[in-house]
Amino acid sequence: MPKLATSDPQIASLIKQEEKRQQENIDLIPSENHTSKAVREALGSVLTDKYSEGYPKKRYYQGNRVVDKVEILAQERAKKLFDVPYVNVQPYSGSPANLAIYLATCTPQKDKIMGLKLAFGGHLTHGQPQSSTGQFFKSVLYELGKDGLLDYEACEKLALKEKPKVIVCGYTAYPRIIDFKRFGKIADKVGAYLLADISHITGLVIAGVHPSPVPYAHIVMTTTHKTLRGPRGAMIMVTEKGLKKDPNLPKKIDSAIIPGLQGGPHDHQTAAIAVALREAQSKLFKTYGEQIVKNAKALASALIEFGFDLTSGGTDNHLILIDLQNKKVNGAIAAIALETAGIVVNKNGVPFDPMPPFYPSGIRIGTPAATTRGMREKEMTKIAAWINQVIEEVKGEKLPEDKEKRSDFMKLFKTRVVKNKNLLAIAKEVRAFCSKFPIP
Repeated sequence: MPKLATSDPQIASLIKQEEKRQQENIDLIPSENHTSKAVREALGSVLTDKYSEGYPKKRYYQGNRVVDKVEILAQERAKKLFDVPYVNVQPYSGSPANLAIYLATCTPQKDKIMGLKLAFGGHLTHGQPQSSTGQFFKSVLYELGKDGLLDYEACEKLALKEKPKVIVCGYTAYPRIIDFKRFGKIADKVGAYLLADISHITGLVIAGVHPSPVPYAHIVMTTTHKTLRGPRGAMIMVTEKGLKKDPNLPKKIDSAIIPGLQGGPHDHQTAAIAVALREAQSKLFKTYGEQIVKNAKALASALIEFGFDLTSGGTDNHLILIDLQNKKVNGAIAAIALETAGIVVNKNGVPFDPMPPFYPSGIRIGTPAATTRGMREKEMTKIAAWINQVIEEVKGEKLPEDKEKRSDFMKLFKTRVVKNKNLLAIAKEVRAFCSKFPIP
């Protein structure tokens, strides 16, 4: 970054610090990944300078001859990869993409959205009351069963009772295969649109290690920066089934994006998405997707050997949800301690969690980023051992029962934990380990 180092040494230094942090730590946050240099080159190109409100061949600005080709190329690559007739690659991210879908299919303050409760692994934009999606539209929320699995019979009963306009499947903390076919039948029974939000698993779908929702859903949404390994962004796809239900659905979605929610698309982002889609067409990407699941299963098995309680008993995809209640360690405490040791995870609620969201009982981990760096099953066994060491180290740290004292406790804990010699020793081991697996 010779130019940036000269013009803004502070930002250049911070970027270098972040590169160092990523290289020296193991990223186990399942929604994060490492992009290729090619994706980052497209993202940092002169395309960021162009304004292109509208759609290819229908712009409000002149000078979009090249940008039109970029967007069309991204669309065509996505259509081929997912086998769908329509794709919109303009959403800035997943949240506005989902909102655009609801605006295209539902009447505000009248129609219902049916999604999984946030506390059970749903997303804010699946109709949660804290989100605009739960404020603009009526929401009906379903839960997981006591076994931590989707209860399709309960979902069907709820759908028959509430008659939602949109049923959302696809989650942020669900480690098992989703039965899209079953959800499709439920949606058809009540005349609802089925929206498959595959943001987390899209790379697995492309690789063929998770069933595709395309034959059963009317609309598919995915972000582009998780298992797809693209830039931050999103795509909305309408399937053949969706076109059959409403031939005007693509036009409605286009209008919901612009002028409904957005202005000019981020053309540099579109180009980077196109690059990621081309990478996803390769045999190497299929191997990558397969290895993500192999690694997740290996990590889950090793954690079970150490006595960890995994929600649903394991994983079928890229993520693992660990319930730490049997270890007597709070998820917030665990996440901070693990970061001190060079292992980056996120605190997370577990099904039927007795604790509040800020101090949940679990942590969520995943293998996409580690797999991108070339780590395999044997490395997962090592990582599980480190996780176990860290959790054992902080077993004596008890979150106060008094809610008023928790904030002060966490402040003191943070000052203590960064000086913990055993955790710092693990961090040193992790740094040496990570040096063998460079980030792209």
